[in-house]
Amino acid sequence: MYNFDEIANRLDTASYKWENKDILPLWVADMDFITPSFITKPIIERINKGAFGYTYIKDEYFIAYKDFYKRRHNINLDIKNMQFVTGVVPLISSLVRGITNIGDNVLVLSPCYNIFYNSIRNNDRIIKTSNLIFKDYKYEIDFLDLELKLKDPKTSLLIISNPMNPIGRLIKEEELIKILELCKKYNVILLSDEIHAEIVRPNLKYNSVLKIIDSYKENVIVAISASKCFNMAGLNGAISYCVSSILNERIRKSINKDEVAEPNAFVQDTFISALNNGDLWLDEMNQYVYNNKLYVKEFIEKNIPEFKYIISDSLYLCWVYINNINSIEFLKFLEEEYKVKFSDGYEYGNNSLNFIRINVATSKLNVVEAMKRLKEGYIKYKNISHT
Repeated sequence: MYNFDEIANRLDTASYKWENKDILPLWVADMDFITPSFITKPIIERINKGAFGYTYIKDEYFIAYKDFYKRRHNINLDIKNMQFVTGVVPLISSLVRGITNIGDNVLVLSPCYNIFYNSIRNNDRIIKTSNLIFKDYKYEIDFLDLELKLKDPKTSLLIISNPMNPIGRLIKEEELIKILELCKKYNVILLSDEIHAEIVRPNLKYNSVLKIIDSYKENVIVAISASKCFNMAGLNGAISYCVSSILNERIRKSINKDEVAEPNAFVQDTFISALNNGDLWLDEMNQYVYNNKLYVKEFIEKNIPEFKYIISDSLYLCWVYINNINSIEFLKFLEEEYKVKFSDGYEYGNNSLNFIRINVATSKLNVVEAMKRLKEGYIKYKNISHT
């Protein structure tokens, strides 16, 4: 049994999330839980060797992913289709440059991870969005609109996150097949970011493109990493998985041109150990996060009934509908007046201005305190707004 009530003291560690000691931060998508010994031990052992020079990728790194996906998802991966990359975001940005052209359309489903927009915009490609249909507090893919955007001859790449960030929706297998059929029909490459794959409601599994990739191998790339589920983003490691030898060569050239294909001294042994030894930790973490989500749902229903939160099947993030309140203004008020920080929905798409994203991968005490401040802040904000 692991103790998830105990969290790390990240003050004075140059933590992006905890940089302001006066703010309770439930925004950036990393965890506050104590790093387990199966991750820290390989780091200590490497430090004790006293050498931190250039390293190459060992087969054991890829084999650990292969074994992990077979064990947890009954998916058979081939290590010859894997390429190391320093992270999912570096991979996405590199592939936007390497497999599309300046002026091309790159399509996303909105709301989506805000960095997708940056990776497209910063590389002089055109962002195209297919907005998800929001009805009865649920999201559905608008396949008519998606096909319309895919058939545009200027569209060369579709980027999706599966599970979907920030909304936490699992994409159904039949939906994945439909997406892949459309990409194949219009000769668009699909890049599926599956970094959140292991963060799911207890006893659930996500539906991976990896299950059906062999049937659509000419235009599919999957980004996977143990970094999100084991909270190792700062160690910089991920994998590109692609079955097409032609597309794999384009990936290889792109990530090497951008110098994001070489490991640091710590990433391999830590990721290997986490993948080989972390199943129990993952299962207990998912249960703890789910319990935090239950608390958020019950609190909102009881104390802020104007808001709406439906527990999603994945992610350690709560996607909360805040009615007709401008999320940018409201969260600025909460941060300044109540010293609590969440993510505003508008970051994830212009169809999400009335949402906030709350990270509950922290102690129950922090969640309780954050909800208290949210309630008090909302009451004051509402009174100010109505005067």
